[in-house]
Amino acid sequence: MSKVEKACTSILVGKKASLDGSTMIARNDDTFLPLTPQRFLMRPAVTAPQTVTSYLNGFKATTPAGAQRFQAVPNVELEKEGVYDESGFNESNVAMSATESTYGNEKSLAYDPLVVDGLDEDCIVQMVLPYIHSAREGVTRLGQLIKQYGSPAGNSVLFSDADDVWYMEIVTGHLWVAQRIPDDAYVITANQVAIQQVDFTDTANFMWADGIQDYVTAHHLNPDQQGWNFRHIFGTSNEKDRHYNTPRVWFGQRYFNPEIEQDPESSELPFICRTNHKISVEDIEYILGSHYNETPFDPLGNGSEADKRRYRPIGLNRTQNSHVLQFRNDVPAAQAAIMWLAIGYPSFTPYVPFFANATDTDPSYRTTPVKWDRESAYWQYRTLSMLVESHYNQFAQADLDYLKAAQEAQRRLIAATDEKAKTLSGAALTEFLTQQNYAMVAEMRQRTEALIGDLIMQGINLSELTFNMDINL
Repeated sequence: MSKVEKACTSILVGKKASLDGSTMIARNDDTFLPLTPQRFLMRPAVTAPQTVTSYLNGFKATTPAGAQRFQAVPNVELEKEGVYDESGFNESNVAMSATESTYGNEKSLAYDPLVVDGLDEDCIVQMVLPYIHSAREGVTRLGQLIKQYGSPAGNSVLFSDADDVWYMEIVTGHLWVAQRIPDDAYVITANQVAIQQVDFTDTANFMWADGIQDYVTAHHLNPDQQGWNFRHIFGTSNEKDRHYNTPRVWFGQRYFNPEIEQDPESSELPFICRTNHKISVEDIEYILGSHYNETPFDPLGNGSEADKRRYRPIGLNRTQNSHVLQFRNDVPAAQAAIMWLAIGYPSFTPYVPFFANATDTDPSYRTTPVKWDRESAYWQYRTLSMLVESHYNQFAQADLDYLKAAQEAQRRLIAATDEKAKTLSGAALTEFLTQQNYAMVAEMRQRTEALIGDLIMQGINLSELTFNMDINL
């Protein structure tokens, strides 16, 4: 079966860089097809070992016993598209998002080629997230699996917990490096090898595949006179990168650091970044839904036709889900983990917050059909997205007003939930948070249905099939 690439954009934020002390990892899941329906569910804890099989390349493996419960956002058509559980928290409050496709260069791949039947990206979450208890342990386990099975693709994987945020880049059949994001820093990546200088004496902040230094030396892969720059050694820097990848990183860094002048086509945009203001969930949502807003490169803007098509935007119609995995350090741990999930175009639809300590998801998220229907959240938000973009100039303000009101309502409901949750524990707390997730879905559904109705009525008045004549004719 042909491979379904995940051409994604990722954002990682350390706890001292965030507005409220949260750790956050986030990503757009962008497929190469505009419609790859997904659903959102809770995978239950399982005592016995499980068999995991890839529909993409036939990979098969047996997992350890004792899988934890975890959130998952898999594809609907598993045999056609692969499973891809994508993103979520497990019971230990460890977050994982996988994967962002990442491309090694031909020199590095020549000596350690990709493994055709290795651990494919559609199975990575199933093989790792249920079995880890920290972000660092996630890197360790995935690294061991890549050593054992090999990788059929270059991939980047995000991990976080209450304290740590890790970014891992798998670049050949067996080689990888991971870096801990400093607490006061943020990172934006987009389908390229991003990690730069690696300090092999700093095992607290770097992890790597066994033998990677010897491999680079033996095959003369380091092009620099000094240092060990992972991006230079294993990455690419070509025309596709300069139009498909680096401009996305440029726009995100420009949003956080507008005072810094950078070239959107530069191959040397920094990996670790810092900004003089603290980063909110809403900041991340804006970037993940952005399309070079307020620049000549916005496909929905007023630039020249050449500029509007020059660079690949961050938010796309191919974005099947966009998520922010937030662990809040200002509330008790049992209620601290939230996945913010948008399953329409992230430019036009809200990120709905879901407490991770839950046992189930609303049927409108859990039972997505392959074709359009009126009940599922996926198709509801795709419908809204199509309507807004079809008359963008006329509908953009109404959509912005809707998103702002939704964000206000979400924060109020989270605050009320947090207050009540402090009095609960154990199964009672889990059940309460599950019910609050249902309540949030209902609130957002009501608001979204109302906006869709308003836009349809306004759209009728925008028809070109009209003609003004004497009122008496």
